[in-house]
Order: sequence, then C-alpha cells, then structure tokens
Amino acid sequence: MLKKKYFAILTMALIFSSLSIAWAESEKSNKDKGMVDKKLKLGVEVLLTEQKKLLQGKRVGLITNPTGVNQELTNIVDLLNDEDDIKLTALYGPEHGVRGSAQAGEYVEFYIDDKTGLPVYSLYGQTRKPTPEMLKNIDVLLFDIQDVGTRFYTYIYTMAYAMEAAKEKGIPIIVLDRPNPLTGTAVEGTVLDMKYASFVGNYAIPLRHGMTIGELAQLFNSKFKIDADLTVVKMKGWKRDVYYDETPLQFVFPSPNMPTLDTAIVYPGIALFEGTNISEGRGTTKPFELIGAPFIDGTELAQQLNTLKLSGVIFRPVSFTPTTSKFANQLSHGVQIHITDRKKFQPFDTGVHMVKAVHDLYPDQFQFQAANRAGILFFDQLVGNGWIRQGIEERRSVRDMKNQWEKELYDFKKTRSQYLLY
Repeated sequence: MLKKKYFAILTMALIFSSLSIAWAESEKSNKDKGMVDKKLKLGVEVLLTEQKKLLQGKRVGLITNPTGVNQELTNIVDLLNDEDDIKLTALYGPEHGVRGSAQAGEYVEFYIDDKTGLPVYSLYGQTRKPTPEMLKNIDVLLFDIQDVGTRFYTYIYTMAYAMEAAKEKGIPIIVLDRPNPLTGTAVEGTVLDMKYASFVGNYAIPLRHGMTIGELAQLFNSKFKIDADLTVVKMKGWKRDVYYDETPLQFVFPSPNMPTLDTAIVYPGIALFEGTNISEGRGTTKPFELIGAPFIDGTELAQQLNTLKLSGVIFRPVSFTPTTSKFANQLSHGVQIHITDRKKFQPFDTGVHMVKAVHDLYPDQFQFQAANRAGILFFDQLVGNGWIRQGIEERRSVRDMKNQWEKELYDFKKTRSQYLLY
C-alpha cells in the first residue's frame, strides 16, 4: 500500500514537473516571438515610422495589391489614406488588380476604388507601363507588392516599367522592401537569354534569383540602366536564410493561384507546365502542387519520378477535376508534389525532370504550347531559352542540361552580390 502511495506521489510530481517545463518553454517561445515581432520591420513600417518625410507634402501614386500590408494586415492604401500629411492621389493595379479580384491574364479596366474614392489605373491591360496621363497629378511613385522569388512572376516587371515611367516623367520612385519567401540565399535555374524576353521574363536573371524586390529594383536600375531616381526603403531584422513562415509574417496570397507558401516553393519549376498541354493544377485547391491530364497514368508517372530520387521531394499518384483552365470539368490523372526537405528541394531541376518524364512517357499526347506570332513558344519564354525544350525533345539527360545552365549562374552570382542589402 505504501509503495502504491509513493508511486502515485512520484507520478504526480513528474507530471507537474513536465507541465512546468512545458509552460516555461511556451512562455519563452512567446517571449522570443514577441522579440522577433518587434525586431522585424517591413519597408512600409520603416517608411511610416522613420522615413515619412519621403512622402510628406507630396502627391503620391501607389502601386500595390492585397499583399501591401503591415504586420497587423492593414493595407497600405488605408494606411496612407489615413495620414493627414500624405496626399494619396492615385492607385495602380498590376495583374489581378489592387484588391486582387482579377484572375490570371484577365484585363482590369480603369475604375474608382469603392473604399477611398481614388482612381485606379490598370497596369495589366492596354498598357503595362504608367502613361504620362496616369502620372499627371503625381509627385512621387510608391511601390509595395510582395514578390515570390521567381523570374516569371510578373510583379517585378510592373515595378521595372514603373521605374522607367518615373524616369521619363522626372519623378522619384520609392520601393518598399519585403522578404523573398523562398529565402534570399538559394539561386537556381537558367539565366534568361534576352532573345526570349517577355513580360514573364524581361531581364537576364535566373529563374530563382534569391533577391528581395528592393534588391531587384537596384539591380534593374543600375545593371540594366533604367537610371530612375530610386529609393529603396529597407526592412529591418530580416535574415536572408529564412523562409517566409520562419518570420512572424502572415502569408497573404499575392495572386489567386498562389494561395500558400508551399505553392510558392514549387512554383519555380512546376509552372513550366504552363507552357505545355498538361494541367498545372489551376482550378484546384493545389495549384502547381498537382499536375495531370486525362491521358496520364498517375501510378506510372509517380513510379517513374520516384525512381529518380530527386532531392527533397516525393510524388504521389492523384486524380483531380479542375474547375477552370486546362481540362476544366474533366477528370485528370497525374501526381502531387510532396516536399520532404525544402532546403534540399530544387524546384527548377524537379520541374525539368517532370516535364521530361511526361514527354517521354506520353510522346503521342504530350505537347508544348504553340508558338506566338514571333515564332517563340511560351515554354521557351518561361524557361528563358530554346535549348531546354530542344534537349527534352532530343531526350538529353537532365543532368547534362543542368551542367549547362549552372555555368550561366556563375556571372550572375557575381553581379547579384553587388546589390544585396542584407
């Protein structure tokens, strides 16, 4: 009886001790999280707390979208509109619009913002560059949009065109910096051959560039000679080696088919399927994490890809029915990409392997999208050259192609180092 009583007391003591340790660790974690919250400041937060003089007494034109928020998720449109000494006079919307209501490729016309009464000009329609008429009541242009770290994501070219327009108009442009969600260290993929320049790749940078949007602004302005009167408002407390979810920030999806950080991580490679007749998962809850077509055998494709033992990823056979885009309302079969180690995962390398695998398994059904009026295929615009597609068609090994594209990265990495802010 005494032993049972002693055992019960000892058990209670151990439970109490474990709870105390867990509570202490939780308190420490909360305290540390709080310290991180205070330490990290986005460009918009630095602007309004430390550098507001850049805008005071000036008529401000703002290029933004739903990602232009502070850490309390208040949109920059509302933040600036509430400032008595800042005169917000016009808004400019990139692809998907200021409030994010437009689908990919959808034309967004001029309209009046319901909440502020401000004019909203489209930068994804008849013009992608602000016209002199759009800038007639502007003393300074301000840019605040979250990028996703991939060359063919169009917001970085909206920024570049705005820098050109500001230069031509003789007004300054301010870029508010934000993290690269994929870290600011990993650099991967092909460097754009300027013969294939387009709105999904307009400068000779690699597909995964490892830079913040402010760093890209400096690179575009200097290396590619835009020469605008540019100011980048740096973040405070951001570290290059962290993924977005390792910061205290909430992920606000920057476009309708970029709903999560996982989407952004696979995007630099899986989006290559946009240049083919294979669904890249648009119209599903897992865009770019699913690929497929009615003619694919998902089990066969998953086995083929898993045999390659690609770094940090495994593949699972799936069936899905997209509600929009390719094969809308048609049952399709393919694979889901499951990342097992994102630090080892190489999205571009994986994407090329996947396109090649589908091409080789289904040569009679697989197709690259047709060429445009200039004779250039969309796949080539996405990948940034013509030789990757030719290599796939000639059944070259991806290892051989990778050796070639990695040689291109050497010069870029030296150039890139001159423009890093953190």
